[in-house]
Order: sequence, then structure tokens, then C-alpha cells
Amino acid sequence: MPTGGGKSLCYQLPAIIGKGITIVVSPLIALMEDQLHGLHAKKINAMMLSAKAGKENTNKIMTALIDSKSNLKLIYVTPEYMSKSNRFMSKLQKAYEMERLDRFAIDEVHCCSQWGHDFRPDYKFLGILKSMFPTVPLLGLTATAPAKIIIDVQKMLEIKGCLILRSSFNRPNLFYEVRRKPTEKDACLGMIENLLKNRFEGKSGIIYTTTIKDAEQLTTDLRARGLKVGCYHAILEPEFRTKVYSKWINGEYQAVVATIAFGLGIDKPDVRFVIHHCLSKSMESFYQESGRAGRDGKRSHCIVFFKLSDVFKLSPMVFQDKVGLENLYKMLAYCLNQSSCRRSLIATHFEEKWTEKDCDEMCDHCKKPREKQVIDVCTYCSYLYQIMMNAAQSETRLTPLKLIDSWFNKGPVALRVSSIPTPKFSREFGEAIIGHLLMLGYLQEDFHFSAYSTITYIKRGPKAALVLGKEHKIPFEYEKC
Repeated sequence: MPTGGGKSLCYQLPAIIGKGITIVVSPLIALMEDQLHGLHAKKINAMMLSAKAGKENTNKIMTALIDSKSNLKLIYVTPEYMSKSNRFMSKLQKAYEMERLDRFAIDEVHCCSQWGHDFRPDYKFLGILKSMFPTVPLLGLTATAPAKIIIDVQKMLEIKGCLILRSSFNRPNLFYEVRRKPTEKDACLGMIENLLKNRFEGKSGIIYTTTIKDAEQLTTDLRARGLKVGCYHAILEPEFRTKVYSKWINGEYQAVVATIAFGLGIDKPDVRFVIHHCLSKSMESFYQESGRAGRDGKRSHCIVFFKLSDVFKLSPMVFQDKVGLENLYKMLAYCLNQSSCRRSLIATHFEEKWTEKDCDEMCDHCKKPREKQVIDVCTYCSYLYQIMMNAAQSETRLTPLKLIDSWFNKGPVALRVSSIPTPKFSREFGEAIIGHLLMLGYLQEDFHFSAYSTITYIKRGPKAALVLGKEHKIPFEYEKC
């Protein structure tokens, strides 16, 4: 079901009606805290188990599992806790023998699959549930699972042949937009400040960043401009995180500047905007993160600030994952696309078909359509290869920045090739061409480990030989201004 579609209700309502206990496996503390907050407000007895849970809280849960008189309805637990706590698994077995286990609900079930965008190794432990508790119903829920992921999850959880319920991913009230992110920090801050003080004045939202350092710095910078924002990330003390969350919920903070540790399952209905200060690592992540907006069904905005250098900031973080780079480049394709309906791009990724009516001018491209134009960038690709060959002669590797500098006749003179004409188009357009060639496999990232970080260089990709063919063309589509 889509974000905000009511997945939690699928296990919360049966849990309240039933006599036993529902075990909810969930990947994030923030997600569990949010659901507990809502349940406790309705006076529903629910508790949480994690590595950070206090001894008293843990003992209460362990006792309630095997107490037939207990009115505890839901126990939220992380997969890491389940896989590492023999005590908890022992209590579950006793509860099963007493027929006190009503169901297992596995939230964000895509995390089970190695093909998923958010694979968590400890989710593999959940494969034992069907053999250990064969008569207990098992429910998996997610907002992001293409067919390939569903098949892999069924296999891992031993639930082949089960009933699958799917609803459309389309969220018609969300307006999707991509904005070019200025290179200058102050210009980017000015854009965000303008949005929060004008278009979103008095409205609630989330600003996503990539790293903890980014979240803290952006919070500081926005506060210096008079904006009421709070910072939220995984290594903050639980009490501080709860305080930030509460201030955001009651409107004291206009926005939360957060890493992805915040947001999954957050059910604040009146979030009017979600801004990605940096692009997400995958289309699935983007869909879930932007899906925090507009849960009350009212018009809300999902804005991505994009620049190519952010891709090379993320790629060293994901390239060791099985499908990390593949997922990142799909997000790159979404941002680089200059003409297609944003909503149709999302639909295609999730194996659905939406028409223009399904968008109804609720994305930047459909609201202000422009004439499409296609050029052949094969010549530019050969220029980039010449620059790389020139660098290789002096045993120099080219970072993405050095490559584009050399193409635009800037940077070290030794890395420039005099026979290559300086492009007459903007640097931004040149970066878009490089991103396009990277996605198609004409260019390739080359990762090298240093003592302190992983550095990405650019080299010729697996399709390089095709460029030598005289008839070969590489079409590049963009919006004609």
C-alpha cells in the first residue's frame, strides 16, 4: 500500500479485537515510538523492545508474554533484538504453547530482500518464524515492493503461495518537483529560507539530508536565518529526539532537519512539504520519504534539490551493496529527466501505468510543459574519453570535478586537451550530459579506498567500444527553453 495508506491499521485493529498478543517487527526506533505514541493516546496497551529498552520495561514484556491475564496487545521489536535475544525467543515459544500469539506483523518487509533498497541482514533471522510457529499468521507490509522483491521476500519467509494485496502507489495530492541545487551554499540556503518563509509560511514539513553532519550544519544555518527548525538523527540521545519530535508535532518547530533515521511510518497528517536537500539513495527511499507529506489528503509538496556532485557523495556509501549503484542511478535518472511526468516515472519504477489524468498537473513538468528537444551527445562522450586518455598518460585519475573542469577548459593545464573545443552550453548542462552517460554505461565510477574515505574517479564504461562506431548515436532529451 502507498505511504499513508493505512498499513498499520492492518495489524493494529485485529490486535485490539483479539485476545492474544501481536508481535510487530519494525526496523526503526523512531517508527516504533511514533506508533506507540498514537496507541497510548487511545489507551491501547502496547510496548517496545530494543537494545536501548530499560531493564524494568523488558521484564514487564517478558512477564506479560506468558501471563494469560495480561492485557498487553502489541509488542514492537527490532529484528536485531529478536536475532540476538535468546530470552525473548524462549518466551515467544512458551507464549505459542499457551496459544497467546495472535500474529506476527513484519513492517517494512522489503528489508528482508537483498534486492531491496533497505536490506537489513537481521531480517534474515525472520525466516525461522514459520517453522517455529507454524500456526501463527504472518503478515508483511511495505510501501515499496516491486514484483522481484515480493518473490524474494516470500522465499525468505517461507510463505510461498500466500495472499498478496496491492493498491496503487499513486498519491494524487502530492506535487512532485525537482530544482537545481545551487553550487554556492548561501544561494541554496536562500532558496530553502524563501520556501519556508513564503510558500510554506506557518506550515509543517521535513527537510531530509544525507549525513548527521549535514543535518546538524543545515539546522544551525537555517536557525541563523530566523527559522524555527529542529535536528533529528540516530545518534542523538533518546530524550532529545523525543523533545524535538514533540516540538515539531505541536508546531513549535516548523520543520525537522533529519537523516532517514526519521520519518518511516511517521504519521503527522498535516505535513505540507518534504524537501530533499540531497537526492535519496533510491526511488524506493524517495517515495517513502516524500510520502510523509499530505497524509490528510490535502495538497502537499515534494521537492528535490539536485546537483550532480551529490551523486558522487552518495555513491561511495552504496556501491558495496548488491544493487546500491543501480538504485542510485535510477534516482539520478528521475532528477535528470527534463520532460516526462514525474508521477509517470514513479509509476514505471513500481511497475504501474498512470496516464496524464493521474497526474492532473501535479508535477513540475505537467504543470508547465515545454517543447522537447533531442541531441546526439556521442561526440561529447568521445571528447571525455580523450581527456581521460590524456590524464592516463601522466598516470592521473580524474575525479568527476576534474573531468568536467578539464572539459570546460579550467583546472590544471596539463589535464586539458587543446583540440577539444570549450562547450558553448552551461556547466550545468555539461554535468547533465555526464550524468546521462554514467546512467547508460558509457562512463563508469571507479572507487578507491584511502585511509580516511572512499574516493570515486571516472573511467570509460562497459559501452565505451560503441562510441568508436561512426554510426553510433547517444540521444539526450531535454526541455527546450
